[in-house]
Amino acid sequence: MSVAFTREEDLEAAAADLPDRPISPHPNLVTREGLAALDAGLEAARSAYAAAQASGDVKADRTPMARATRDLRYYAARRANAQLVEPVSDNGKVRFGAAVTFEREDGRRQTYRIVGEDEADPAKGAVSYVSPLAQALLGKTVGDTAVLAGAEIEVVAIA
Repeated sequence: MSVAFTREEDLEAAAADLPDRPISPHPNLVTREGLAALDAGLEAARSAYAAAQASGDVKADRTPMARATRDLRYYAARRANAQLVEPVSDNGKVRFGAAVTFEREDGRRQTYRIVGEDEADPAKGAVSYVSPLAQALLGKTVGDTAVLAGAEIEVVAIA
């Protein structure tokens, strides 16, 4: 068997083994920013797909096409089932889309915004509404306490 034939088989096998991006079983709640990010991701996936088709290298390496197709499936599905949650007038409760500041037992204060799963980025101060932190805080008001990982936290501000 020639080396070229083996290499082609290896590339096709790698492309075929590219797993789909997992789709959460939870409702796909999104903020306006999250919806815009899904739209941008879908457009980027469409562009990557078109670029992979146009490159002409599909016969030699199917990985870019497989990756573009996988991302296109993911973003199309997430955009199709996205449920925009409009900001609610301030009712004083922690809710989806709100930024909540809480104080830990050791005196540290942290602020996180509760957003959709695709928007979550704890390093940037955004946590998913299905995360343990968000679940502990949803529905709370300023002064309420919640237990997170066995420790008590107190809500000090909601924006």
